[in-house]
Amino acid sequence: MNFFCESTNLSDYLLESPEVDYTHPLVQATTKELFTSTQTEIEKTKIAFEFVRDQIAHSWDIQSQRVTYHASEVLAYREGICYAKSHLLAAILRSQMIPTGFCYQRLMLFDTPEKGYCVHALNPVYLQSVGRWVRLDARGNKQGIDAQFSLEKEKIAFAPQEAFDEIDYSTIFVKPHPATTAVLLENTDAIDMYRYRLPEALK
Repeated sequence: MNFFCESTNLSDYLLESPEVDYTHPLVQATTKELFTSTQTEIEKTKIAFEFVRDQIAHSWDIQSQRVTYHASEVLAYREGICYAKSHLLAAILRSQMIPTGFCYQRLMLFDTPEKGYCVHALNPVYLQSVGRWVRLDARGNKQGIDAQFSLEKEKIAFAPQEAFDEIDYSTIFVKPHPATTAVLLENTDAIDMYRYRLPEALK
């Protein structure tokens, strides 16, 4: 699949934002625990991805009502939906000067079109040593989902099914999409939000 960068300037994918608050003391403390000065960008990216994938619970999986938004908040509570987890992975990697963006998919919310659709978030990461973007999905693995760090073949959580009107959006965004940030800011019950209020498509 061909991707299109929202910005041609890689430094834009290193910027801090309210969601990607990587200078927050909690994020800084976490990066000190995760990384050493001798690790390569590939090693750091794999460590960060697996940390967010495995150590931060997906709100729906644990049936938590808490809505998290800022990367530091996701770290503090160790939970969030895919949007929030993508904020955290971006924060950790950007703190290490590894360009990280935001990509999205339109997927069936559950198992049939009749049950609705949602927008799903994942992170594209630019690895200088391989000279290309690699998409990583830190949503969290469970039965039927096995996202992995791979430089050979992409191993993300979901493969959109065109026959069911699912979509792989091709844009690599600098910031989280407004549709995804709005839903996190406007809701206080993650279960209700996940069932009924996630955006169905990007506009």
